[in-house]
Amino acid sequence: MAKDSYVVKSGDTLYSIAREHGMDPRELIAMNGIVNPNSVQVGKVLKIKPQTANSSVASAVPVTSDVVVSMPIGGETSADSQRRDSNSESLKREPQAGKVPYSDQALAQAQNQNQTKPAEAIVAQTPPEAKPEVKPAEAALAADEISWVWPASGKIIGTFSEGANKGIDIAGNAGDPVIASGDGKVIIANFLRGYGKLVIVKHNKTYVSVYGHNRSILVKEGQMVTQGQKIAEMGNTDTDQVKLHFEIRSKGKPLDPIKFLPHR
Repeated sequence: MAKDSYVVKSGDTLYSIAREHGMDPRELIAMNGIVNPNSVQVGKVLKIKPQTANSSVASAVPVTSDVVVSMPIGGETSADSQRRDSNSESLKREPQAGKVPYSDQALAQAQNQNQTKPAEAIVAQTPPEAKPEVKPAEAALAADEISWVWPASGKIIGTFSEGANKGIDIAGNAGDPVIASGDGKVIIANFLRGYGKLVIVKHNKTYVSVYGHNRSILVKEGQMVTQGQKIAEMGNTDTDQVKLHFEIRSKGKPLDPIKFLPHR
């Protein structure tokens, strides 16, 4: 194994790995693009800084995304290890061959990972004294009602069904633009089994919109977007044809998007 990499073993935590290699946990997270610091799979190869004679003190590297790292002070207990191992397979981030049914549980878990902030956590955030200017897109998060627009211009090939399809499917060609249906904040921009390359936008305390099976994602988690902004390109990741899977959810409950989108 190269000196600049490390294979995760059973019982490891990001804190213990970083400490062993003279790194700050946030630096380890940033180097490896880790989305869920609380679930690191055994066998995963992590990039590390090669050890040197004077590398015992880690240099902190700012993390630009809203990352929460939960870890006990003084090491991990056996109970912590068991909980981590039981969750390690809960969210798959590698493409699977063939068509996989949509998973409400996986989607809800992915959203919760971006919204839950435990008390004992290391959080990358703006210093308390900084008061950023409130932009129009941020102000939209406080509104109860949203004037929705269509996320893609193609033909509808799949309609909403509470038992089978949690949204609608819109046909198109690979690379066609996928736009934000309303102003909001990106809370998910990653691969999720059953949805492929996925973007989720939080519009306010009630509504989120979901954009699945993209070929490429053009936004980052934590980014503010405006209605009509191109956020992805249509594709066929984790599905059998090129299409956009689009959902509107109210407090986690999927609703029929056709009832919200303008008539066309």
